[in-house]
Amino acid sequence: MASTTNFRPKLAMGTFVLLSVALSMTTASVTNGATSPANRSIQTAGHHSDTKCQDGLLLSVWQPEDNLTTGDRIARGLVYFFSLLYLFIGVSIVSDRFMAAIEVITSKEKEVRVRKAGGEEQIVVVRVWNETVANLTLMALGSSAPEILLSIIEIVAKNFNAGDLGPGTIVGSAAYNLFVIMAICVLVIPDGEVRKIKHLRVFFVTATWSVFAYIWLYLILAQITPGRVDMWEGFLTFLFFPATVITAYVADRRLLVYKYISKQYRMNRRGVIVQVEAESAMEMNNRDEKLNTIDENGGITEEVRDFEESRREYISALKDLRKKYPQHDLEQLEIMAQEQLMNKGPKSRAFYRIQATRKMMGSGNIMRKISERAQSDLSEVKAELQRVDVDEPIEEDAACRVFFEPGHYTVMESVGEFEVRVVRRGDLAATVTVDYETEDGSAEAGSDYIGAKGTLTFAPGVDEQRFQIQVIDDDVFEQDEHFYIRLSNASEPASLSTPKVATVMILDDDHSGIFALTSRDHELVESIGTYELKVQRYSGARGRVRVPFWTEDGTAKAGKDYEALSGELIFENNEIEKVIQLIIIEEGSYEKDVLLYVNLGEPQQIGDDHVTGIIEAAERKAPEELTEEDKMALLGRPKAGDIVRAQLRIKESKEFKNTVDKLVQRANASILIGTSSWKEQFVEALTVSAGDDDGENEGEDPPTPSCMDYIMHFVTLFWKIIFAFIPPTDMSGGYLCFVVSIFCIGVVTAIIGDVASHFGCTLGIKDSVTAIIFVALGTSIPDTFASKVAAIQDKYADASVGNVTGSNAVNVFLGIGVAWTIAACYHSFHGRSFDVEPGTLAFSVTLFCTEALVAIIVLMVRRNPRIGGELGGPKKAKIVTSIFLFSPVDRVPADQQLGGLRYHQGFLSGLPPTEPTNTTKALCQSPQQDNAWRQRPAN
Repeated sequence: MASTTNFRPKLAMGTFVLLSVALSMTTASVTNGATSPANRSIQTAGHHSDTKCQDGLLLSVWQPEDNLTTGDRIARGLVYFFSLLYLFIGVSIVSDRFMAAIEVITSKEKEVRVRKAGGEEQIVVVRVWNETVANLTLMALGSSAPEILLSIIEIVAKNFNAGDLGPGTIVGSAAYNLFVIMAICVLVIPDGEVRKIKHLRVFFVTATWSVFAYIWLYLILAQITPGRVDMWEGFLTFLFFPATVITAYVADRRLLVYKYISKQYRMNRRGVIVQVEAESAMEMNNRDEKLNTIDENGGITEEVRDFEESRREYISALKDLRKKYPQHDLEQLEIMAQEQLMNKGPKSRAFYRIQATRKMMGSGNIMRKISERAQSDLSEVKAELQRVDVDEPIEEDAACRVFFEPGHYTVMESVGEFEVRVVRRGDLAATVTVDYETEDGSAEAGSDYIGAKGTLTFAPGVDEQRFQIQVIDDDVFEQDEHFYIRLSNASEPASLSTPKVATVMILDDDHSGIFALTSRDHELVESIGTYELKVQRYSGARGRVRVPFWTEDGTAKAGKDYEALSGELIFENNEIEKVIQLIIIEEGSYEKDVLLYVNLGEPQQIGDDHVTGIIEAAERKAPEELTEEDKMALLGRPKAGDIVRAQLRIKESKEFKNTVDKLVQRANASILIGTSSWKEQFVEALTVSAGDDDGENEGEDPPTPSCMDYIMHFVTLFWKIIFAFIPPTDMSGGYLCFVVSIFCIGVVTAIIGDVASHFGCTLGIKDSVTAIIFVALGTSIPDTFASKVAAIQDKYADASVGNVTGSNAVNVFLGIGVAWTIAACYHSFHGRSFDVEPGTLAFSVTLFCTEALVAIIVLMVRRNPRIGGELGGPKKAKIVTSIFLFSPVDRVPADQQLGGLRYHQGFLSGLPPTEPTNTTKALCQSPQQDNAWRQRPAN
């Protein structure tokens, strides 16, 4: 979000230029119109004798009105024009505050209870707002609030009679958004790059509604009830708004097609549920099937089934993570596996609260209990986090229960012995015995571990017993394996509780290792002298291994930017890290950005002739000739990792520092959307901020405000201070800021409506023309700059043009629908009809819908591989498309763009009407309808 203090001078300058062009266009139009006798009669009659400018809702007309010279009218017109310009700046600033509140509201998350197939409930955190729904409701309201509110305010200001300013602004904004913004977005994409609409189904739905919106206006004004809007028509127009949202949501979620197709979900690190593609789970050894029958009575409880499922998921997750992140140590992998289980398993409400707090505070193990032994800390965490809490009555807490704590163990093959812990909870008064015994999983007793069984005795008052399990270490590379330890035969009064089966994962350490660089990309300053590039050895460290390396020129040249280097790294047995010493040559450049590359060759085992001979012999054999020993030897040989080529970027030190500072500042500005206090808002309002977005002043200190920054700061200071009184977004979840902001937008919009009306009346410009040329343009300029930035920076085109069609439909259904519903109800309650002239609506709707459909078809054609996407593409294609999209804006006179010829507009305003042309009569309404309009008394 653009904060009020970061209101860019480009926006104001663009506003001024575009509105100046509009003023010149309108002045020319008025001047040309003045040469016509009919027009001259209208202006003379309307502004000199017959018609007086009316007071606005908040602003009275500028007195005196009589006997004004041409110079007086021009001077007043300029005052109104610059007032409009200043008001547009103000409404843009308060709209930013409004959008901040909307962003805070729509990013909310909530806890929901999900009932599993077994009947148990779990709590998950989900986003409150669907992205499509947010875009078509609050986001659309935020970006088009001035236009929508202007339509409603104008109806109220005109005693619930139809006006041209509000609908004209909505129609003008729709044309501007569809043609001008799309044309700009197509053009600004860098040459050769493209942006495609990601949610194409939603785009088609909203595009259909946006075209239907104007067809619907024609139907109710010219066909169903000509010249009149009934209550049901206004209300139905408004109801099309939720219909648009619902159909877009259905298209987004594919509810009607994919409702019964199962999906898998995961929770990301922020606690947001996201959909993922289903992946086949790793199949366990067939011996696991007997765990399905674990129950002393021959059955299985939901509690046990859930825990066993959690156990299998843990094994699968740990294996997958070990393959995916072989460079991570065991503790990191276990933490990651825990997070995956926490995302899937049943958990208490307190867990989610604590986990959320931990993520916010950056504490990895905040729930960890203090263990008696440092080496079992992580196992204690797993026991605490993955234990399934059983909601037992309080009176049963005294029952004696025996179980493993923890229920999962992960050990290296070389551990020798490790300790298993069994605890007793509840009544400790009696003596209790319990048997334990190991059971094979994928690991087998005698070859992978020493089988054990025995009896544990808990004397009165003793709540814990431990026993040792031995793991067999060998020199053969093996896959990670697991086995189980089971409790049974608990003596009275004790009973076995979950977990009564412990899982032990054995990780192999017989691999010669995987060798890789720590990162693909490295940045360093030329003044560093010697840069140490680390090469790591992971997933095994057995034997001596030779790893060749060499440097390679990129844009950096050997002898000029660095010294060329090649050689071999020798890793001794159990050595896990080496460094390559790179000498960087300092040139004293003010700006520098060059690349060089460092490559690793294939690692080779040396020193152990026996192992090397086995590997070489196995490599020469055909696959069908390999023995089990050969296969294990090949699996255990040294291998190259994923990162065997590093890119080193050499930069000048001062430039590097300043670049990082700018990146950090921009990142902070994009993240800190909301505000937390009034003090923060007033500090921002009173602080002059630099407007450099492009980072062009490289190599300098953080940019200082320019002269234009100071000018715009003082020009907008009034608005900044006024709107700093709006409550911060952190208050009441953003809703208080939302309400106050929309009220402020309404006040500023009401003033804009009054000033625009007085401006048009002073210069003899109809409200329809003022709305389309000035108000629509002024309120749409912030969206123009936002769409331009989104088109350049975003990966897809949805944020820039994908939502234009939906916004246009919502503006009609919400802006015009609400206003007309209010007016129709008011007139109906007073026994009158709400009259709205159709004007040249048939011609305008036909023209707009045709050109809108052509524009949408052009965008779809641009998805052809020759161009590649709706936005961007080859330079010639961009220019041709932009010219084509921009050209519809000037194809129709301003009078016809809204469908209000001088004939009908003059009738409503009390001016002498001009005669419509035969073509207009044929397109717009029948002679009977025409006569009815002539004979209808004015309200």
